[in-house]
Amino acid sequence: MHYTGINHLAMATADMDATIRFWRDLLGMRLVAGLGRPGYRHYFLEISETDMLAFFEWPQVSAIEAKDHGVPVSGPFAFDHVSIGVRERNDLWDIRDRLEAAGFWVSEIIDHGFIFSVYSFDPNNIAIEFSCPVPGVDIRSHPVMADRRPSVVTREGADPQPGKWPAPTPTPLADRRIYPGEGRELVLVEDE
Repeated sequence: MHYTGINHLAMATADMDATIRFWRDLLGMRLVAGLGRPGYRHYFLEISETDMLAFFEWPQVSAIEAKDHGVPVSGPFAFDHVSIGVRERNDLWDIRDRLEAAGFWVSEIIDHGFIFSVYSFDPNNIAIEFSCPVPGVDIRSHPVMADRRPSVVTREGADPQPGKWPAPTPTPLADRRIYPGEGRELVLVEDE
């Protein structure tokens, strides 16, 4: 397998206009695609050449309950926050200044040792972080486990461990079908 990044993270909003104003106009992400029909919208914003944010607009959805980044909760829960990478510290200062000028709560810039980060919330109360690498530190090239009590599985190391799952049976070429779905209208040109 050859992963290229996060194609898109899909989140929900009741107010697509406020969401676009925040992500496109305040933070500078291009609005690259939009699908829609009554009661439904699905829009995509470009983070980088390979990564996007997407939002479904569902009129009956409400903003999530405010929760600080990384603070444990109990009960059903699936998502804490999204961290969007930027190139350098000056980008963090730019984001911080923009958010502050627009009246959004924004943290100070935090040094985590391997990344510098700034934290905030979008108009939907989605917890967001913007991070850039600390110069000279690359935990991807040199994985580090600072947990003093790692699990048995964790102690197996950074690399995927073969043989831990059943071997897949490849789908025969004759059976490989791709079915139409939402979004084809973005690339299909109608005859005029």
